[in-house]
Amino acid sequence: MTGEFEKENVATLGAEVHPIIFHTNRGAIRFNVWDTASQEKFGVLRCGYYIQGQCAIIMFDVASRIRDKTVPNWYMDLVRVCENIAIVLFEKKNLKYHDLSAKSNYNLEKLFLLLARKLVGDSKLKFVAMPALLPPEVEMDEDWQLQIETDLQQAQETALPYDDDDL
Repeated sequence: MTGEFEKENVATLGAEVHPIIFHTNRGAIRFNVWDTASQEKFGVLRCGYYIQGQCAIIMFDVASRIRDKTVPNWYMDLVRVCENIAIVLFEKKNLKYHDLSAKSNYNLEKLFLLLARKLVGDSKLKFVAMPALLPPEVEMDEDWQLQIETDLQQAQETALPYDDDDL
């Protein structure tokens, strides 16, 4: 969401929704991206989030051994719950498969462009601007914050010179 890769992997519990707006030559397209929990114990909940879904991206870690078991299950659940859903993943089911990296943002935009073209029904659709990213979250140390507030107060109390001779 910020363009920064989170080094710490925190598993999603339930689902998180992240709206992403892409500006195209046909206007703005908003994807409400549902990040659902991958753990099998949340499988029943996950299907509820698929209802009325129009497209899906099944993502997995290529280094993970459990993907061979879980990815087909996710695919089956998606096509069972959502009729005619556009899915991007792997060739075995005649789906588009693309290598991408969340860490480097490699091919991530291309994936959304493919889905947008399919949803709109226009193979010539193109993005005309990058999506607006959220600013990164910064944690401030209390001492640093107090110093900044003190500096700001001091600056507000300091009179500005009237002309260049006063500098």
